[in-house]
Amino acid sequence: MKVLVATEKPFAKKAVDGIRSIVEQAGMTLSLLENYTSTEQLLEAVADADALIVRSDKVTRQVIQAAKRLKIVVRAGAGYDNLDLEACSEKNIVAMNTPGQNSNAVAELAIGMMIYMARKQFQPGTGTELRGKALGVHAYGNVGRLVAGLAKGFGMEVYAYDPFIPASVIQAEGVHVASSVEDLYSRSDYLSLHIPANDQTKGSIGKALLSLMPKGACLVNTARKEVINEPELEAIMAERKDLKYATDVAPDNMEALRAQFDTRVYATNKKMGAQTEEANVNAGLAAARQIVAFIQNGDRTFQLNK
Repeated sequence: MKVLVATEKPFAKKAVDGIRSIVEQAGMTLSLLENYTSTEQLLEAVADADALIVRSDKVTRQVIQAAKRLKIVVRAGAGYDNLDLEACSEKNIVAMNTPGQNSNAVAELAIGMMIYMARKQFQPGTGTELRGKALGVHAYGNVGRLVAGLAKGFGMEVYAYDPFIPASVIQAEGVHVASSVEDLYSRSDYLSLHIPANDQTKGSIGKALLSLMPKGACLVNTARKEVINEPELEAIMAERKDLKYATDVAPDNMEALRAQFDTRVYATNKKMGAQTEEANVNAGLAAARQIVAFIQNGDRTFQLNK
């Protein structure tokens, strides 16, 4: 039984060592494809793999078709838009993610970006503090919940909107429940965005919502760039000279935004949400354990393509 770890951006050595230990203790063999530079390399490596672990690597229909023995693929991380779930289902391949393993890393980054924007990207001049400001959390899942907890520690007033989580659950954690998504944006000096990218959410964050935000407000996106309506973002920032945007994934029009708005916009050079040693290890080990549990016991707890 061969487990392939295919990572264009490799795991830390500690993570790889842990994955190897879990896999080999289960009587399986581990194969590594790290720092690969072409799809052809991935297609060749996956041909005889029974299980596959990836990070942000794209598991396309072409990859699935090349994987003649593949039974399970696990995305080491929460987002899974890099997996072709339909193609997996057609070949009876179980697709999983590892929810929660990267959450703290992403939450800390979101707070860090708020501080960075509040202090004018550490440029000369007078900044502001987070204390006393209102934070809106759009989607109260693993990351959103952690962001809310950290923000309360900074003395922020926290609001959340998530139609899939009972209000009583959110309120029990000392967080106010916004009555609607419009209500959330209208209250938020900082808005931390955690919605997934799907047919309902892509392009959904645009002028209608951003125009509701208070003077000097800042949108912080550690989710996916696809949820932002980028032309409308540019338009509202041109209209509202006070709005700011910080993102962990650069929009397609980032050069235009930076040229017009200078320190009112910021994007990390590369998606950094899960880029901590701890998250790297946690997600990798979780992926290995899920593969072993599935192969040995048929455990499908984190299956995505049900």
